[in-house]
Amino acid sequence: MRIAGVVQDSIVDGVGLRFTVFTQGCPHHCEGCHNPETHDPTGGSEIAAEEIIRQMLSNPLTDGVTLSGGEPFYQAGDCAEIAQAAKNAGLNVWTYTGFTFEALIRSADPNILRLLSLTDVLVDGPFVLPQRSLNIKWRGSTNQRLLDVRRSLAEKKAIELN
Repeated sequence: MRIAGVVQDSIVDGVGLRFTVFTQGCPHHCEGCHNPETHDPTGGSEIAAEEIIRQMLSNPLTDGVTLSGGEPFYQAGDCAEIAQAAKNAGLNVWTYTGFTFEALIRSADPNILRLLSLTDVLVDGPFVLPQRSLNIKWRGSTNQRLLDVRRSLAEKKAIELN
């Protein structure tokens, strides 16, 4: 897979101590994006998902994994493999995406649906510069939602975390 990088001990990409994977390649190109260097799908570096999993599991203090970007659903198969390994290790999974939950559940791509099903918290929606806020947790703009994916999938509609 192609990544921009990883952060072993993030405290800003979700609840707890997180292993964060910044995927490379993003079709959204949001104005004011926090990670514009991740947009180019040919940038970053190649790494096997197995190596990312090895790194993720190397720290016994890690609470969860965060898949960020770029756009994780752009590489849904590899990201689902990482998410499955995280779940197998008892870690929670957060995924950041510029797509909405509603768009993702309409996908016919089994890798997208698998990654979605392995995600505990989805931060969805594009970053919208005029809606930027430093007063909301875990998001960059107020249009983005923190979704409880298990409940959202069960009820077939977006259910925000309380």
